[in-house]
Amino acid sequence: MNRKLIYIIISLVIIGVLIFSYVIYSRNINKVEKIAEEEILDECTDEYEYLQKENLEKANATEEKVSPNCKITLKKVYNKCGHVKEEQVELPQELVNMSKEEVEKEYSDWTLEAFSENEIVLSKELEEDCGEHYVLREEDGIIVIYKINEDGEEVFFDETEISTQYLTQTDLIEIQKGLRVNGLEELNKILEDYE
Repeated sequence: MNRKLIYIIISLVIIGVLIFSYVIYSRNINKVEKIAEEEILDECTDEYEYLQKENLEKANATEEKVSPNCKITLKKVYNKCGHVKEEQVELPQELVNMSKEEVEKEYSDWTLEAFSENEIVLSKELEEDCGEHYVLREEDGIIVIYKINEDGEEVFFDETEISTQYLTQTDLIEIQKGLRVNGLEELNKILEDYE
């Protein structure tokens, strides 16, 4: 039994020595790495300049920039009438390769709603009317178009060649009352339906 006890003690001592050696070795490796890192981070070394350049390239590579194929949507919100007009515009060349922050600075009076390398959405609230409110009326048997100005008054806009005699009774009543239409798109659609 004494032999077993001696083997156990010797085994424990060997394990203890191995653990102690590993701890000492790990500390020395960490010190060597730290010293090597300090040497690299010395501003006078080529390695420092290389690391700085590499870090800058990584930062630039991850930052999203405007591509030449980017689509820009301008969204105008007219608070007076509550309408929203969206318009896609051609990308100004000076925006190519700009970052999100640079675009925000360039369009500081707009709100940047969406930004990616292929799409930018800018919006702006305007305290005015959209200027696309119309009234269709019947005069002398044809449909006449009036535009509503900023003061809310009807101003002659255009005279169509559409005769009211072929309209349904419901459509004719609406036209005689003054059919309100918002936007050129809706106006054109209604006029096509009446033709």
